Amino acid sequence: MLNTQEIEQIIDQALAEDLMLGDITTETLVNDDQHGKASIIAKAKGIIAGTEIAKQVFLKVDSELIVDIIIKDGDYVKTGGVIISLEGKAASILKAERVALNFLQHLSGIASETARYVKAIEGLSVKITDTRKTIPGLRTLQKYAVQVGGGKNHRMHLGDGILIKDNHLAILRSQGLNMEQIISIARQKASPALKIEIEVKTPHEAAEATKAGADIIMLDNMNLVDMRQAVQLIKGQATVEASGGITLHNIRAIAETGVDIISTGALTHSIKAMDISLKLD
Repeated sequence: MLNTQEIEQIIDQALAEDLMLGDITTETLVNDDQHGKASIIAKAKGIIAGTEIAKQVFLKVDSELIVDIIIKDGDYVKTGGVIISLEGKAASILKAERVALNFLQHLSGIASETARYVKAIEGLSVKITDTRKTIPGLRTLQKYAVQVGGGKNHRMHLGDGILIKDNHLAILRSQGLNMEQIISIARQKASPALKIEIEVKTPHEAAEATKAGADIIMLDNMNLVDMRQAVQLIKGQATVEASGGITLHNIRAIAETGVDIISTGALTHSIKAMDISLKLD
């Protein structure tokens, strides 16, 4: 999924921000010929993601650094585990440290949280997916980290499918169109390859969307009782997605209502970074 050119641009931008005027502290105090060894260490347990990104950051700063990935993306790390070992110019390691850790901490946080959500619905045939609630410029990496954690990606961008949300419905209903007419227009104007998804807020709307021929019906912020009723009304005629207000505390109960997909922006928009540090030996 990772596009090499796109990732290179993201790394270049991150390094440019950090090294705009150089690393004044390191350049002032550390001799350029000082050799060093370092370890990137997990200070918390979880699923690692972003090791190759971190490696590329170090090599962008200094192609002669020796960067050895000990724990690969998708692997579990215990507290105190060495993720990456480094050897080469100490100044180069210090210059790249913060940017490399920023990527590694953030992406590992996403992968670890995703793994917790996936674990919570273990044994049920429900997919956990992300949303487009991502940090601008980092969507590709964030969605990659979701995959590493065992989740699935929803739409990468607005061209990936037709998702008729509440604001679309408000505009179209103001023109006198009903749900069946709205979906019919979408079918006529869009590529046949695109799935049509529609957001509904009540079981009655779910029944309307089913009759109108939607491919995917999103149950938006419904309570458990309404979700079960909506699933029964849809009767397998469309894929059912639950979204809105999803947490680790309620995801199992939501999955047990019979939905096919649970999507949550919590995997990307407000994630806690994993505690990871770099120590020079």
